[in-house]
Amino acid sequence: MNITEFAPTGTLAAEELGTVHLIGIGGVGMSGLARLLLTRGIPVTGSELRDWPSLAVLRALGGTIHMSHEEANLDGVDTVVYSTAIPADHVELAAARRRGLRVLHRSEALAAAMTGRRTIAVAGTHGKTTTTSMVTLTLQRAGEDPSFVIGGEISEVGSNAHHGTGEYFVVEADESDRSFLLYRPFVSIITNIDADHLNTYGDLAGLAAGFAEFAGLTDPDGFVVTCADNPGTRQLTEALRDEGRTVHTYGESADADLRLSEITSSAAGVRYLATLDGAPLGEIALPVPGRHLGLNSAAAVLAALRLGLPLSDAVAALGAFPGVRRRFERKGSAGGVTVYDEYAYHPTSMTAALHTMREVAGAGRLVVVFQPYRVYRTRDLQAELAAALAIADEVIVMEVFGPGELREPGEGGVALTADVPLPDDRKVFVPSWEDVPPEVARRCRPGDLVVTMGAPPISLLGDELLSALADPAAGSG
Repeated sequence: MNITEFAPTGTLAAEELGTVHLIGIGGVGMSGLARLLLTRGIPVTGSELRDWPSLAVLRALGGTIHMSHEEANLDGVDTVVYSTAIPADHVELAAARRRGLRVLHRSEALAAAMTGRRTIAVAGTHGKTTTTSMVTLTLQRAGEDPSFVIGGEISEVGSNAHHGTGEYFVVEADESDRSFLLYRPFVSIITNIDADHLNTYGDLAGLAAGFAEFAGLTDPDGFVVTCADNPGTRQLTEALRDEGRTVHTYGESADADLRLSEITSSAAGVRYLATLDGAPLGEIALPVPGRHLGLNSAAAVLAALRLGLPLSDAVAALGAFPGVRRRFERKGSAGGVTVYDEYAYHPTSMTAALHTMREVAGAGRLVVVFQPYRVYRTRDLQAELAAALAIADEVIVMEVFGPGELREPGEGGVALTADVPLPDDRKVFVPSWEDVPPEVARRCRPGDLVVTMGAPPISLLGDELLSALADPAAGSG
């Protein structure tokens, strides 16, 4: 979807939306927006077909949830909100336009909710959710009480949205459909620019141009934070500085404003030494493993310091960082096997996550259950996805999750499985959901680490895996 299809919200404020109906209210992004609106006292209804865990919270906050999609759900509604995943001919979306109701993309409604606040928008091909969470927790630690909407739940907070009393609004800015161009940030953070969403941008140059446009929307009195280690963001930094923009950089590169060194990662967490403009800041440590998480944390530290917040608050917030659900989330153990869930679906983030899981697995084997996310991405990045999966000892590939997409012959899970450079006995394509748990139980032995990885639905598989691992005989039966 092109950003030109979005109607500008202008100075529209959330309180002017009236009763808001969200199509597909159970999704992470939509449920966060619904929670934010409800806590501001705005009436919210929504429609869903699956009873997601988030719906119980929304009902408790006063939301009305319809477990169906039909035109009657729009009775009494003033504004209808949809996401890019909703097709134009969806019964409720089409009816809303026919009735002349206000129709907004999710990002337009979110932009309305940001009016009157200083927005900190976190963008990037990957790392957005974790970085947004770290920025939010740092601001909270400093007593700022920010509003936030994140594409995942912070484990400690148990929420992906909050209406705060402070001046800042922290938001995860989605580049996939260009909707991040609706925001007017005071601070823009760009973690990386890697090839993805090429169905929207055409090529990497088009994607880079989109990020450049996003950075250009930053308030002249604010600033941009970029990673000095990523080729895409380095090029963007040079261009922005040539324009006279204020850009602060972080990374392991020698010329980074906030430089990381002596990074170590283990099952106990990640730690590194930091310097800012050549002056030592000391050690920064997180209780979660992964060099990539250390890099994300540096973005949060740099943004906080440039906003004038105390270093001690940033260090304390990161030292207690609880992680984010679906980001290396431990689901439990059964039969001597530990099960994790991980959202990564892009080759770069998968590679970083799987190397971290290898550290945690120790002497045990790493078994990955992967559900590819989007047909176009799986097709365009198939070789890179296959190479990332080969980091594991055993790989189970499910069929591609791509709502509204058509799969051509030769595309999808079968083709991806064939490309994984592992022996045939260590990889398998399992298209049926119910066949995955017994397959995992058959392949695992005590000491192994299993991770479900990829598209959103696979996060629901963890409990079934644990049941099968606890009683392999019952699972195979």
